[in-house]
Amino acid sequence: MDAAHLLKACFLFVPAFLLGCLLFSRWHWSLRLSAALVLGGALAFGVAGWLPGIMDYLVSFSIMAMIYSILSLGLNAQWGYNGHLNFGIAGFFAVGAFTMALFVTSMPSGVMAAYAQQWFGFNAPFLVGVAAAGVMSGVVAYFIAQPILHLRADFLAIATLGIAEIIRLIFQNERWLANGPQPLSGITQPLSCVFDAEGCSWLPDAVNQALSALQPRDYSYLYLAIVALALALVYGVLEAMVRSPWGRALRAVRDEEDSAAMNGKPVKSLRVQSFVLGAVVIGVAGALYAPYMVTIDYSHFKPLFATFLVWVMLMLGGSGNNKGAILGAFVIWAVWSGTGFVTDYLQVALQGVAPDMAARMSFLRWAFVGLLLALIVLFRPQGILPEKKRVSRFLKDVPED
Repeated sequence: MDAAHLLKACFLFVPAFLLGCLLFSRWHWSLRLSAALVLGGALAFGVAGWLPGIMDYLVSFSIMAMIYSILSLGLNAQWGYNGHLNFGIAGFFAVGAFTMALFVTSMPSGVMAAYAQQWFGFNAPFLVGVAAAGVMSGVVAYFIAQPILHLRADFLAIATLGIAEIIRLIFQNERWLANGPQPLSGITQPLSCVFDAEGCSWLPDAVNQALSALQPRDYSYLYLAIVALALALVYGVLEAMVRSPWGRALRAVRDEEDSAAMNGKPVKSLRVQSFVLGAVVIGVAGALYAPYMVTIDYSHFKPLFATFLVWVMLMLGGSGNNKGAILGAFVIWAVWSGTGFVTDYLQVALQGVAPDMAARMSFLRWAFVGLLLALIVLFRPQGILPEKKRVSRFLKDVPED
């Protein structure tokens, strides 16, 4: 194994190790750490050694699956723990992505100023962009929550769907904000300086020299580790929050709002907090999506794609279970990616026989996901990993989820 493949395996080790920590979360910390190290090393170096031809595809698949995992976790914070039927995921996703793009890019100058327009450009660091995206999504969600959270069920779904479409149309038509219908390009990628001739000035020379074996086309391996760490951080924070008394109050409001109010719980405030928390997480997912795509526009955030798919992910994985939200995201993204190969093959095969039918093959993906959703609702409405009743840590002989 040459130096480049060894470095790629090291980057693959990060998500593989975190996967092991998640799988063995019930074990004692020492056993969990040891098992995760063994599993991470076996997966990362096994793939690098025996399946080098599919490494690039696995990396790109994993990055998108983890970004959708964060989206699914954000929806779980809203629907799974507080019962918000939010169909406006695409809107907060767009707010996070465009906020990230505006913060980390510079204002167009020279000839580019005639072709690209944006409200501001701070050329800020990546972490500042992520924080700004989460905060902006949360602020937008707070103001949206005030007039609509008194709605319930399908009325709330219709309202949030309309708001998501309004947000998308604002980004589409207001060119001064984020270049309107034209793509907003040149989004800075974090740590891309490692591929410069001099490397990153703030990194030790030994690290720059070690990373010099990678080519710019290998940046996705580095970004895979960044997104994996972001997913682990979001998962850890959400788990701590939903296991706290605050999280138990959210579930009380979801299950029996009147009883929660009679026990002195601030029902309206808790509903708003849950909605804002989910929007912040969704905004963080948008912040991770924008640098990976480098160029974004309004068409990336259609409600049918960025909302419907996330709902199927959460329902399949298990509403009210953060592990289930991540599992569902990976399964559905695998289904979506796999059906893409099938429809592409059918489109080519039918092109000369039935060109009209060949042009409609891409809709088979939606039909298959819709069929999968119907099967979930009919036969496994609780999901693969259903929500478990969490109990107090002070009770003896009663296991906690």
